[in-house]
Formats: sequence, C-alpha cells, structure tokens
Amino acid sequence: MAKLLVKLQRYFRRKPVRFFTLLALYLAAGSLVFLHSGFAGESTVTGTQRAPREGPGLPYLGVMQLSRGFKAAATMPEGGRRHGPWFKSTSKEPVERGKAGDHSSSRSWALRGRSGREKEEDRARYIGCYVDNTRRRTLRGVSFFDYKKMTVFRCQDNCAERGYLYAGLEFGAECYCGHKIQASNASESECNMECKGERSNTCGGVNRLSIYRLELAQESARRYGSAIFRGCFRQPDNVSIALPVSRLMLNMSVDKCVDFCTEKEYPLSALAGTSCRCGFPTTLFTLHEREDEQLCAQKCAGEEFESCGTTEYLLVYQTQVQDNRCMDRRFLPSRAKQLVALASFPGAGNTWARHLIELATGFYTGSYYFDGSLYNKGFKGERDHWRSGRTICIKTHESGQKEIESFDAAILLIRNPYKALMAEFNRKYGGHIGFAAHAHWKGKEWPEFVANYAPWWATHTLDWLRYGKKVLVVHFEDLKQDLFVQLQRMVGLLGITACQDRLLCVEGQKDGNFKRSGLRKLEYDPYTPEMRKMISGYIKTVDAALKLRNLSGVPDDYYPR
Repeated sequence: MAKLLVKLQRYFRRKPVRFFTLLALYLAAGSLVFLHSGFAGESTVTGTQRAPREGPGLPYLGVMQLSRGFKAAATMPEGGRRHGPWFKSTSKEPVERGKAGDHSSSRSWALRGRSGREKEEDRARYIGCYVDNTRRRTLRGVSFFDYKKMTVFRCQDNCAERGYLYAGLEFGAECYCGHKIQASNASESECNMECKGERSNTCGGVNRLSIYRLELAQESARRYGSAIFRGCFRQPDNVSIALPVSRLMLNMSVDKCVDFCTEKEYPLSALAGTSCRCGFPTTLFTLHEREDEQLCAQKCAGEEFESCGTTEYLLVYQTQVQDNRCMDRRFLPSRAKQLVALASFPGAGNTWARHLIELATGFYTGSYYFDGSLYNKGFKGERDHWRSGRTICIKTHESGQKEIESFDAAILLIRNPYKALMAEFNRKYGGHIGFAAHAHWKGKEWPEFVANYAPWWATHTLDWLRYGKKVLVVHFEDLKQDLFVQLQRMVGLLGITACQDRLLCVEGQKDGNFKRSGLRKLEYDPYTPEMRKMISGYIKTVDAALKLRNLSGVPDDYYPR
C-alpha cells in the first residue's frame, strides 16, 4: 500500500495539471451532493420505536421530525432593482425600458393588462394608471411587497380586508392601499410591468400605479375610510397629556377627525362630541378597558348617521399612521448567553409570534432554517446561523430529543390542531399568506397530509414537554385574545424588560404583513368524521400531558368538533 502511494505521489509531481483537474472534479461532485441534500429537505415521518411517553394512559404516537432544509430566496427584480421598506436606498437604479418609439410593445402591454382586468371586474374595477412619488405616495395607507409572488388579486384582497377603497400595484411587486387617490393620471403605456406572481397581468410600472377601486371592501370599514374602529372608552384623567393634540369641530364627523389626526401624524383619533383629539396609546390611555358603545352613541353634528362620542366617553379610531415607537430593530449588541427556541408545530403562528417579539424587544429573531421569502419581508435574522448568538430567539419546528436539548430554554406555542393543520396546508400549497387551491383540498393531498401531520401535532408538544429545559407554554388563542399579558410573559423569558409604551405600540401593529386574508375561507368543512375522531384523541393526549405538569390544559374551543 505504501509503495502504491509513493508511486501516485511521484506521478502527480511530474504531472500537476492532472492532479488539480482531479481535485476540482472531486470538489464539484461534493458540492452537488451537498446542494441536493440541502434543498431536498422535506418533512418526513419516521417509524422508529420509542419508549412510551411519561404519564399513565398516554398512547404511543410515533415520531415526526422536520429535517433542516433551505428554501430558495425570493428573487429580486433585475436591472431595475427597487428597494422596499426593508431595503432602503437613497439612489434609484435605472430600469431597462423598451426601445424608443416601440409603440407596438406598449400597445401589447396595454392589451395584456386589459384582458387581466376584465377578469377582476367581479371584485374590483380598474380605473387607470397613475403617477406615484416615493416622497409623497398616491395611496397613503398600508403597503407590502413581494418580489416573487405578487398578484393583482392578492393586493386587492389585502386592501379590501383592511377596509380600503383603492388598491394600487407598482413595479410588478409592490402593493399600496388607500382611501383617496392623490395624484394625476398617466399614460396606460407607462404601466408596463408584469406581476411577479402572474405574468399574464400588469402591476404598474416605474413610479406608476395600476389602481383598482375595490368592490369587496367591508361596508363597515369603507364607511370610515381606512380607519379601524377601536371602541368606546372613558376619557382619561389627564386627557391633555394622554391625547395632546386637539381641535374644536362644530361640524364634526368621523372622517374629519380621522383626517385631522392623520395629517398631524398620530395613530389614534378620539371623538368627544365636538372636540377631536389625537395621540398615541400610552399607560395613561391603554385602550384596554372598553365601555358599552351606547355610552358613546351621540350623533355627529356633521353626519347624522354617525356617532361622535361625548365629553366623558371617547369614540376611538386607529388611523393609518404607523406608530414608530416599536419599529426599530437590530441584532443583539453582544452574543446571547442562552439559546432560546420559539418552538411550534407548523401552522401554529410562529411567524406572527416572531413579528410580535421583534417589535416588543427591538431585536431580530433567528431561525433553525432559511426562508428567503421571510428574509425579503424583513426578518433579517433569517440569514444568520441559528447558533450565531445575534438573535433574541430561534424559530424551530423540530421535535427530536437531540434537537430539543440543544436549546437552553423555549417558548412553546400551541394552536388548535384543526386550524393549525389547515394553516400549514395553505402555506405548503399557497405560500406564507396564500391559499391552497380547491383541487388540493378535494384531491388526495389533504387526506395524506392529515394522516402524516396530525400525529406530529401531538408528538411535537409531548417531546418539548419531556426533553425541553425551562419551557414556557403559550397558547395561540390566548395570545390573540390577551396579547399584552401573553407578550409580557414571552419577553420575560427572553430576559428583556420591555417598556409598556412599546408593548402598547405592538398592539396597534400586531397584524403586520404576515396575516393570511380571511376573505377566501373554505365554504365546507374539510375534516371527515374519521379525521375528527383521530384528532380528538390527540387533543386529549396533549391536554392530559399539560395537566400532568400542573399547566393549564388546552383551551375549550379545541373540543367542539
């Protein structure tokens, strides 16, 4: 063997080119194997036997683990890369346009856009191409970006659910909502960019908006434009400090007060008879103790069908002004002393919980995986290795003993399995805020999915309860109902003392851009009696395991099925 090695060494000394060629081929083959194993990460069910769970009467459920995979990052537009809110830039890069005088290409764009618009008539009416300005937007409500999957319907759906009258698409990937159009028309040929998620439709152009008037906006929200009704509240003792800006309006209406506070750049608009007050939610005015709306039912002087509150009870609306007190985020200034997992079954609201934690603490969250679409939407910790120590906590869906014991503490987020399974199925076939097609629900995909994932919902919780260190259990339903209290618990485990005003700011920004629209709910129950019987057994198992550790069991609404 030694003689053979000496011969090879002498041979390659005489012919180094062949040696380096073989070395390059070896490295290339290794890279291909690594890439294949990394991108092929799919959820798998392992049938390995394991010792029975702790506690009497808990059945063996098998083991399910999620392998560490990587999702392809969402591609950014080439040639004319334009930055959304997470990619701020002071300079604009040029976008390649068609050749000068190419009127036929402009006409084909206009025709293509028109054919797509005709299909949208039942839910929205196209009203034209409009000029936009990055310093002073044409539509000044909420906005969101998706450089990979933006479609006309998705933009319309998000704006309609939030009560806006108009939805506008720009640069093929940007969606803007608003109640008023504050710009002039542009030539139809200038709205010439394909939608990133549907090549057959047009999504504006460079500083040009394709605007639709929405027909599906909820009537209650449409009546007050883009304002969100928060409720009736008793006037705080120090009202001039709690709501520092005010104006007397003898011809008061909801729109006038909301417009005034929006112009003054305050997120809260409070109507008190003929007085309009503006401010932020603070410890002086938390919006936690709502009163009976009849106490605020005094007619507006300028609009007889609206209520404008009284001098003692305020009718409060949230404007579309963003509360920036909780929007700053950064990486940890020094390496974290402990690795804290944000653990959940897929579809249990992990992305939403990350959004809340980042706003509440001001620090980025990390992930055991890498999802390019989440990185592009602002989760900057997504690209860091999960052991980097630069993020406040780590998202994970893992449920194996080895993976769980690698964390020093954990927030375990549990959600109703019926809703969690449907949410994960939608994500799997429609993206983070998209929907699975009816063909997937009616085909073989849904029954197979439930059969594989329902046992994992139970084993995931049981594994974390058994192997996890310092586990804080948070139910998704409790987080939705009492966000302030539950978020305080979560932030406390992370070792951060959160300012109360910052937590109040989070309440006003709680949805973010990661909430799946509620306008496309299934019109039928996808669960068969056999599925419900199986899932009910898993619910009882998890409930018993929680109570065995002196924790509150699952919420009551897990059981009606």
